[in-house]
Amino acid sequence: MARYTGPKSKVARRFREPIFGPDKALERKNYPPGFHGPNKRRSKQSEYSIQLLEKQKAKYTYGILERQFANLFDKAQRKMGITGELLLQFCEARLDNVVYRMGISPTRSGARQLVGHRHITVNGEMVNIPSYSLKPGDKVGVRERSKSMEVITNSLTSGATNKHDWYEFNRSSMTGTYIQHPTRDQIPENIKEQLIVELYSK
Repeated sequence: MARYTGPKSKVARRFREPIFGPDKALERKNYPPGFHGPNKRRSKQSEYSIQLLEKQKAKYTYGILERQFANLFDKAQRKMGITGELLLQFCEARLDNVVYRMGISPTRSGARQLVGHRHITVNGEMVNIPSYSLKPGDKVGVRERSKSMEVITNSLTSGATNKHDWYEFNRSSMTGTYIQHPTRDQIPENIKEQLIVELYSK
């Protein structure tokens, strides 16, 4: 299963946002990485550069590689509706993202690992594909034999679940329901999806 395994702090500093979660390196060095540090004179970014950075930020945020992301954009473009909003909806509907949103894992990369290691079920059946696209009404849960795993119990007890209206989750049973695709205002990520649409439309 291909995934990004490079330095995450440098990526977060490039976008000046904690896209992989809380990052002490980002707090200490809130400027882009590079040899000259904060004193380097930054040249004015072109329109293409700004659009490309926004696409890269979305890819890193959701842990999606280039080909997968391009396929999601094609899917969004073919469907009736606002392409940019549909693109983010498809990203949010990924199984690994929903596992993260429900609080079963504190990070998307951790959620991807739980799915890949067969700890998550959809409608009672084990699913080990992180990119599996959920449909409204799908039931997501932790496999019975995996409910005592320390990484899962710690995630559910260490902090409050980020509750959103488009899914439900019961901590005691470790099961939830993907109610509906989220609208744009229900997606908290700081992504300017219109820039991505403009990039792919060139």
